Amino acid sequence: MSRPAAGTLPRSVRITGWGHYAPERVLSNRDLEKLVDTSDEWIRTRTGIRERRMAAPHETTATLAAVAGKRAIAVAGLAADDIDLILVGTLTPDYWMPSTAALVKEAIGNSRAAAFDVMAACSGFVFAYATADAYIRSGAYRHVLVIGAELLTRFLDFTDRNTSILFGDGAGAVVVSASDEEGGGMAGMELTTDPDGAYMIWLPSGGSKSPSSAETIQRGEHYVRMEGKETYRYATKTLATSALKAIERAGWEPDEVALFIPHQANVRFIESVAKGLGLSMDKMFVNVERYGNTSAASVGIALAEAVDSGRVQIGDKIVMVAFGAGFTSGAAAVEWTADPAHGRRALDVVPVASVRAPLDWDSVDPMPARLMAVLEARDGPQVPLDDVVPGEPDHAKRKVPA
Repeated sequence: MSRPAAGTLPRSVRITGWGHYAPERVLSNRDLEKLVDTSDEWIRTRTGIRERRMAAPHETTATLAAVAGKRAIAVAGLAADDIDLILVGTLTPDYWMPSTAALVKEAIGNSRAAAFDVMAACSGFVFAYATADAYIRSGAYRHVLVIGAELLTRFLDFTDRNTSILFGDGAGAVVVSASDEEGGGMAGMELTTDPDGAYMIWLPSGGSKSPSSAETIQRGEHYVRMEGKETYRYATKTLATSALKAIERAGWEPDEVALFIPHQANVRFIESVAKGLGLSMDKMFVNVERYGNTSAASVGIALAEAVDSGRVQIGDKIVMVAFGAGFTSGAAAVEWTADPAHGRRALDVVPVASVRAPLDWDSVDPMPARLMAVLEARDGPQVPLDDVVPGEPDHAKRKVPA
């Protein structure tokens, strides 16, 4: 593929590489039955989720992101130092500072890229992708690595079935590149934010409004809180609306789209998007049953799996759409140009990454002892991946420790 020199305006901006990483450890619905008042059937029939991935104690958001990023770079046929900018969408950074993107830069072996984080919650990958597209169109950069990565299981209260059943860990990435060839790439987008929903999904403490203290920890204010029903009502409308707006700006009709890649929050969300667009579920890519809601990683993981499984071909029109905390929503209408066979290049990437630790500080074990005990003692059959009967989750009141 011909690529313009740095500082010149490209004729198009295309996705040239993709990759994802999911931790090896599986946290099943059966495991959660031992931790919270729920059941495998309750979770499956109301969310479509059967299992989710959980990072090992030595893994962090940055290491998950680095593996996905290295795979995307390999698929693009590039070296790490070909990347000019690294964008990481996440709401679970390794630290509030430095940025997780800075840690990823070192972990992938890049010596020259600028790097920063994008905080738009579950919409983070789409927001970061739109940002990359704009930078490249301006002529500022040629190759941008976009990653959505989350390690949400360390921010969950495993006595709260309203949140603990939903979320998992993982990372998805793409390389976005300038091209001298006409056509392809993002044809339309829609990004929105509605602060009226600021406290529907949130982490109450740890920021400047309520800094960490013994009291905030005792009150359980460093765990994700969510008003599920209110969020569901808003999201089901906004996802479809955002997708339609991106399609309209691309000059397409909904039935021209070969595949929709929605945020994998809940199978009911995805069914609602399909209904709102007047389309069948055949046009929706779904992997929520295996990963749960991985927030900013969700769309990136789904995109990589869709391409590698043959669901996306050269010339296909696809739409990525997500919704997240702060009531952000992002949709991108994209004409696919990369050869899906290039995905095999990711097989040569060893799924290991490390981030240099500070010299004068040691962290505590990030995995709660109670959860570790359940994982080490689990038994029983594997959960089968048969069809689910979706239903809206009941609101579960959060249990605050005494």
